[in-house]
Amino acid sequence: MVPIGFIGAGNMAEAIIGGIIKKGIFSPQDIMAFDIVKERLDTLSSRFGIRTAPSALDLVQGAESIILAVKPGSIHPVVSSLKDILASRLVISIAAGVTIGSLLEILGEKTRLIRVMPNTPALVLEGVSGLAASNACTPDDKARGLAVFSGIGLCIELEERLLDAVTGLSGSGPAFVFLFIEALSDGGVRAGLPRDVALKLAAATVRGAATMVLETGKHPGGLKDMVASPGGTTIEGLSVLEAKGFRSAVMDAVFAAYKKASNLTK
Repeated sequence: MVPIGFIGAGNMAEAIIGGIIKKGIFSPQDIMAFDIVKERLDTLSSRFGIRTAPSALDLVQGAESIILAVKPGSIHPVVSSLKDILASRLVISIAAGVTIGSLLEILGEKTRLIRVMPNTPALVLEGVSGLAASNACTPDDKARGLAVFSGIGLCIELEERLLDAVTGLSGSGPAFVFLFIEALSDGGVRAGLPRDVALKLAAATVRGAATMVLETGKHPGGLKDMVASPGGTTIEGLSVLEAKGFRSAVMDAVFAAYKKASNLTK
């Protein structure tokens, strides 16, 4: 048996596989994948050297842990067709909006099941994932899940009830940041910068600011104050953002995304 198998070989599965190999969590020969699109399996096999399975049944029979990387609308039929074997495996689902409880109704309460919500920057190994585990999971099961998703960025264990909030913040958040980067770039163009230069400066500025928050451990308000000197350019710009309701607009956007995620989960 290989330690880990993937049902579904789309972009997110590819990102996870690339991350865990790059970080040495598993070797290519420790990983198996199955997808109904054979070209995807050929691509992953060629790129990473992983094993492939001829069917979903062959995969679950040959892997200790199973990552369900299929679309949310397909996950219940897949789980139902393989429930007799999956019930004895560690099962990790990344299907958005599909609760642990709905899967345990099929697999049984004793199934070791983990639900993870990764976001799209996982595709460049800078993802953020929230992880929740069923009661049957052991500390080793949780450690394996955390290790796998730490391969594509930051992974934090949370209660499942908080995953919709993770979706609102980290799931939808990249789109909000992309919009901010575009707006920063447009501001640079308005001030006279060439479009390509403005975009590079905007993206690198956001990356650098985020890195400062993560690496210094300082509150972003304190870091903001370090830049905003009295009577300077930065405080002038900040006053405009405050007047335009920037802070409250972002808070409302995150909360609206959370509410939508909560309704979809229900």
